[in-house]
Amino acid sequence: MTAERGAAPTKADVPAARHTLQILTHLAAQRGPVPASTIAQTLGLPRSTVYRLLGVLTELGFVLHFPEARRYGIGLAAFELSSGFARQEPLARLGRPILASLVDKIGESAHLAVLHGRDVIYLVEERAPRRPSLVTDVGVRLPSHLTASGRALLATLPVAQVRALFPDPSAFVRRDAGGTPVHGSVSSYRELSRLLTEVRAQGYAAEDGDVTEGIASVAVAVRDHSGWPAAGIAVTFARSSVPPERWPELAAAVEHAAAELGRRISGRTG
Repeated sequence: MTAERGAAPTKADVPAARHTLQILTHLAAQRGPVPASTIAQTLGLPRSTVYRLLGVLTELGFVLHFPEARRYGIGLAAFELSSGFARQEPLARLGRPILASLVDKIGESAHLAVLHGRDVIYLVEERAPRRPSLVTDVGVRLPSHLTASGRALLATLPVAQVRALFPDPSAFVRRDAGGTPVHGSVSSYRELSRLLTEVRAQGYAAEDGDVTEGIASVAVAVRDHSGWPAAGIAVTFARSSVPPERWPELAAAVEHAAAELGRRISGRTG
């Protein structure tokens, strides 16, 4: 039985599409090519189905066949899909209207950032009316351990990964415009670890004057369908105009925006 024209397809309507994506997802997660029999066993699919779909995927370039080893691996066409994802800047496109709505709601500036090594890179900035310009302009990189967005993202990572990003004290040093080394409020892994524990406990990250004197921020991580941190959303404000007792209120609004962006990048709507 097929779905009526215009009706949303059910799981039973598109088994071949679902099985194809399962195979591609499985291959992309492997460290190297794997046998078709292993794919079938792992995914719980009939071998005949797996071989038939692998044949089509190989023909189209999404899968590579290694005949001597009797194994299959991810193909160039699949890699090109990921390149297309990057070219279309989906996080920025999906995040911009959400940030605009957030700014309208709270009256403070907001930005979207992603983690890149030990830094965060800012993808979107939505400035509230009559608010000063910030250093968090689009394309700017800042040390993650000093920013609210960076702290929110670091708090979601496995401890071992955070430790690898900050192996020694030199990882906490930044330089000013003149090249002089500058230490922020967090200058050791012990301090960072303690800070990230607090972030996990309260559900949001904050920084107070670590990036710009007199300016503070609160941030929440955006998680993808697997729970992995995809980005961070933060609001930034003058410390004198928003006392700390109001920060949880702002964080709740940011959390709502982060959840909505997480739903959108996972292909779901709120």
